[in-house]
Amino acid sequence: MAPSTALADHRPASQHGFADMLSADDFKAVFRNHPAGVAVITADVGAGPVGLTATSVISVSASPPLVVFSLSSSSSSTPTVKKAETVVIHLLGADQIDLAKNFATSGIDRFADTGIWSRLISGEPYLPQSNAWMRGRIVNQMDVGDSTVVAVQVLQVDLPRDDERAAQQARPLVYHNRTWHSLSESSVMA
Repeated sequence: MAPSTALADHRPASQHGFADMLSADDFKAVFRNHPAGVAVITADVGAGPVGLTATSVISVSASPPLVVFSLSSSSSSTPTVKKAETVVIHLLGADQIDLAKNFATSGIDRFADTGIWSRLISGEPYLPQSNAWMRGRIVNQMDVGDSTVVAVQVLQVDLPRDDERAAQQARPLVYHNRTWHSLSESSVMA
């Protein structure tokens, strides 16, 4: 198999035949074709709620229940999330694309529409219409490159309890190649 054009034509080879440093553009291009679920992460440390759209949420352990996500150093929400003790991670469905776009837009008050959010009894801002949400305590953070990886122990979840929400949850919102997509019954392969 021939090496990729990006490595063969644009990068010096190390002694093992691999590139010493991959460009950010090439790295992003690889992940454009790797679909990811869409989530919104919210927090508040007392100065008002913040939130951001993320495609980096993954589960890492069921016992104890742990998830991780990454924060870009360029996000306006990052300083608050890094100071927070707890966060709420919202898993979005295809019918919640407006929430995803709202929390992905910089330079706006993402909480201006008071009809899309509320507060949990514990005080965190949350999005009641999301497919499901997880409230958790931040247990570890690690600065890596231009991001921070955040580990969260899940303390509480909200799952669909009625047929309508369960049907919505069956159609998750996915981000692939810089475009929003929906998974549905017609996308099942086997």
